[in-house]
Amino acid sequence: MNLPKMLSGQELTTALQILPEYRPELRQENAAVRLMALSDLYQVYIPSAMSVEIYSKLYLALLRSMQKKCTLDAVRQRYENHRAIQQRECRGIIGGSDSFTIIGTSGIGKSSAISRAISLVSEQKIIQLDSPHSKVIPCLTVQCPFDSSVKGLLLEILRKVDEELDTTYSVNAQKARTTTDMLVGSVASVCLNHIGLLVVDEIQNVVASKNGRNLIGALTQLINNSGISICMVGTPECTAFFEQAMQMARRSVGLQYTALPYDDYFQTVCEVLWQYQYVRQSSELTPAIIRWLYEHSAGVISIVVSLLHDAQELAILDGTEELNLTTLGRAYQQRLSFLHGYIQPCITQGKQTSTAKKATSIPDTAAYEKRDGKSVSECVAWAKAQGLDVAKVLAEHFTVEEIAI
Repeated sequence: MNLPKMLSGQELTTALQILPEYRPELRQENAAVRLMALSDLYQVYIPSAMSVEIYSKLYLALLRSMQKKCTLDAVRQRYENHRAIQQRECRGIIGGSDSFTIIGTSGIGKSSAISRAISLVSEQKIIQLDSPHSKVIPCLTVQCPFDSSVKGLLLEILRKVDEELDTTYSVNAQKARTTTDMLVGSVASVCLNHIGLLVVDEIQNVVASKNGRNLIGALTQLINNSGISICMVGTPECTAFFEQAMQMARRSVGLQYTALPYDDYFQTVCEVLWQYQYVRQSSELTPAIIRWLYEHSAGVISIVVSLLHDAQELAILDGTEELNLTTLGRAYQQRLSFLHGYIQPCITQGKQTSTAKKATSIPDTAAYEKRDGKSVSECVAWAKAQGLDVAKVLAEHFTVEEIAI
């Protein structure tokens, strides 16, 4: 087998990492040039423990799948899959190689981690097997249909194979108007011959669909009749779905991730991203700003990137030309308003049954005597002088809890 060498340690970290070149002189260019360069923030990738774990899981799953393709059972399974296409019952001889899930909160970087892992595992886009002679796609990624259509997913797998190998499996299947049962046998045969690892993204679509259980059943049949590894990727809402039955729970054992804790990795990510400044005035990253970023992102890296990008974009467009808590606060209020209900880092609504009058309490102010060089009294005095909402100004620097009484 022509699989790339499995990496580990610092060698793996270096291979996974993406750091676009940063040119400080761009900060003196016009706004258009700097706004375009600002998109480099979205390309930065700092490997985490999750990245290493996902890479190892995908590599080993691909290895087990490839090992099965050259066995006598694989030859027998090809015959059984052909019988299924002829509308006969198909037996699973080769057995499932591996089935697992990667479940994680939206925006924490699991899709990026999977993409980086696949890029390393699939150094050779096509693997040539000599016995039997065939072309194998190391990793094929498809998206679960929004309506969990079994036929839609099967045709999408064939279409993706056609794109990679320049074949006509999808066209032939649609011309023949095959039934779903026949199509399962055809796709199982294609997977056995041409796919190493199948990644099904957005698997949470099965939760809200009446076809969800049918689609999982079809995937299980694919596993048993092709011997390939199948990785299902989704958000935590699909966890309860897979726990409904033993056979589904067994097929979905895998990796689960939540938002990042406030730890050294999060601080490292902030430090790296902060270096990509394209506003004219350079500013230093302080512990207060890192804490603010964590509170206003709930530990979700994609939100941190959006905050830093949009804060600089606003600063460039309005001439402020500085990245600080003020511009970050404006980005949070103006660009991330739809996420406030999911993050609520500084202001949370307490449920009470009395009138709608609101009172603002500031817990543990002694622990936050000064944040970003400003004390509570200075913030209050400045807000009153400017005619601004005191609670909103304090929320940019301190933890504020707003309770209805």
